[in-house]
Amino acid sequence: MKKFNFSILLLLGLLAGTQSFAQYVPDKGSKLLNLGIGVGGYGGIGFGGGGVAFGGSFEAGVAKNITVGGIASFRSYSGFGSYYSIGARGSYHFNELLNMSDEKVDLYAGLGLIYSGFSYKDGYLSSAYNYGGIDLGLHLGGRYFFSDKVGAFAEVGVGVAPLQLGVTFKL
Repeated sequence: MKKFNFSILLLLGLLAGTQSFAQYVPDKGSKLLNLGIGVGGYGGIGFGGGGVAFGGSFEAGVAKNITVGGIASFRSYSGFGSYYSIGARGSYHFNELLNMSDEKVDLYAGLGLIYSGFSYKDGYLSSAYNYGGIDLGLHLGGRYFFSDKVGAFAEVGVGVAPLQLGVTFKL
């Protein structure tokens, strides 16, 4: 009888354990909001180097594992100028493909079409300059959800800063 009870308890424990692990799979209608800071730079002032960037992105699920949305970021250089980016992007979420069993983790990568602009004042000549253009944006990131609705994200890519860190919300 003890062996039977132990077997039932073991079976129930295994079933409960497998039921509590599910993959995070964005699907049609999923909505995510990221708010964060960007750190690092790509070199000189004209390439987004220096300072701290502030930005956000929004993603909506359009199909299983695929989200699309927008991104905006801004970086100011004290008394000198500013750098900003705004655009659209899409992401593929890899959890199902990688057979990850933790619903708290979301790994993704994607492409975007980003307009970036830079304006600055030349202190010596008292002139103002504005530059801008459209670029292809790339990103690779991950999220960890602390609860059903709130988590943290880290993302590397091309934009106002090479590293974005912040908080993410499931809407």
